[in-house]
Parts: sequence; structure tokens; C-alpha cells
Amino acid sequence: MLENFRLKVFRAVAEHLSFRKAGEVLYLTQPAVTQQIKTLEEELGTKLFERSASGVRLSQAGNLLLQYAGQLHEITQRAEDALSQLKGEAAGDLVLGALLKVGSKTAFLVTAGTAICGGSAIAAIAPVLDPDEDELAMSMGTVFTLNAVALFLFPLIGLALHLTQTQFGLWSALAIHDTSSVVGAAARFGPKALAVATVVKLMRALWIIPVALLTAWTRKTKARIRMPWFIVFFCLAAFVRASFRGMAPLFGAFVRAAHIGMALTLFLIGTGISAATVRRAGIRVMAQGVLLWILAAAVSLFAIHAGWIRIS
Repeated sequence: MLENFRLKVFRAVAEHLSFRKAGEVLYLTQPAVTQQIKTLEEELGTKLFERSASGVRLSQAGNLLLQYAGQLHEITQRAEDALSQLKGEAAGDLVLGALLKVGSKTAFLVTAGTAICGGSAIAAIAPVLDPDEDELAMSMGTVFTLNAVALFLFPLIGLALHLTQTQFGLWSALAIHDTSSVVGAAARFGPKALAVATVVKLMRALWIIPVALLTAWTRKTKARIRMPWFIVFFCLAAFVRASFRGMAPLFGAFVRAAHIGMALTLFLIGTGISAATVRRAGIRVMAQGVLLWILAAAVSLFAIHAGWIRIS
């Protein structure tokens, strides 16, 4: 990123008024954030934050710098987008983001989230792309909003089209972003749909790893890639259940607990979606997400109806 790294850290601390939260957003430790701010204050010869027992707040100099830092960030972002398009990085699905004038990093994150596993894919690829907080928030807001819509919309479409449970399980696993929303929509349709959707979705989610590695390689970055551990634990649980059939009653209790946990997860998804979430995503970013979502849903549904994608 063209933006000075210390200014990026400064903007994150200024927005959250917390060194710890800024570190979480930037994938840095709190001492690393503190050191960056200290170095910046030494370079400028003034205090940017006033620290007290009640918390952190911007000093007069900090407020002034924040105004210019925001303007500088917007300029560097536009420059990066222009250079990316000039180098031809706005290829494939990213052409849609370019046509809608969505930032290259945001377009890539939304595309990855739509194609693979929603928020999990975005979280895995984010350290490689090094997006700023706004880009990450817009991508997550778009995916989470569409997940909430899918929970209610997909079962209704499946019933209207008279899909079998196997067909619906396949469709929801291929067209809905996050695993939790896939499971929630499939569970409403039926037990067989749930079984098919869970397995197919987790197989789709495995693409997180090669896509993140390929992105890191093409961008020549050594950023740490986040491992999607939920896939590993699912495979481990399947192996344990197949190997210890005598423990079926215990596994049944785990399944009931999982259903309760899933209900709680779906409730939290609903409470996390608000008008502010939609506004944060932005019209252009949301438009890209919706168009990619419709394309994926329509193509996968056609392929399933035509028998090109099926489970014997």
C-alpha cells in the first residue's frame, strides 16, 4: 500500500481510540502499535494522543493530523486502483468491480467471499491483501447482509421450484456464502438437504487455502495466512464418529448441542445486520456482491437442474 504504514496505524488508533482494537484490525500486537505511534510522535515532535486512566483521546495535533491523513488515504487509494487497472489486475470477476468503480482490494475480497466461503475467506485473504479497515468492513458488510437474505429466500425458492432435498442441499452449498447460513437454510428444507449441504459446503471451503496461497505468491507477500480450522475439526469429528460407533449416544448429545449452537449463531447473524451494516457496505460494493451472488445462484441452479452437478 502506498500509504505510510505509521499513518495507517495512527488512523486505526484514532478511529477506535484503543491500541488493542487497532492491533486486532491491523493484525499487529499491542506493543507493535504502541511503538509505531511513539515513533510517529517522535518524528513529528508532538503528542498525538493523550493517555489517561479513562482511556485514550486525540490531542489537538492528533485531530489536525487525522484530517490530512484521511485525505491522503483517499488519494493513495485512488492511485492504487488506477495502477492496478493499468497493470491488468482487474481481470476475470474483478472486471465487474472495476466497472462499478469498486476499489481493487474490496472487489477482490467480495469476489473471494462470494466464490468460496464468505467471511471466512475474507478473513483468510485479508492479511495477504492488507486492506484498510473501511475496505474490510465494506466486504464483510456485503457478505453478511447477503447471508441473512439467503437464510429466508433460498428455502422459499427451493419450495417454489419443487427442488428435491438433494438438489436443494447442493444448490445452497454452492450459492450461499457462509457455512452457518448454508446450514441454516438447508436445515429449514429438510434433514437430507442439511447432510448434503454441510459436506459439499465444507469441500467448497477447502479452496480458501490454495486461493490464499496463490494470492500471497502473486503479490509476493510473506503475510501469515489464517488456517480455516473449522474444516479440520469437521473432518476430525467425522473420523471419530466413524471409528467409534459404540459411542453413538454421546454423539447424539453432541448433535443436539450443535443444533442449539446453530440456532444461536443464526440469531447472532440476524442481530448483526442493521441499516448501518448495509450503509457501511456502500451501494457499489453491495451491487457487486449482489450481481456475483445472482450469477452464482443462477448458474449453479441451472447446472443442477440439467443434471451436470449431481450426487448419485
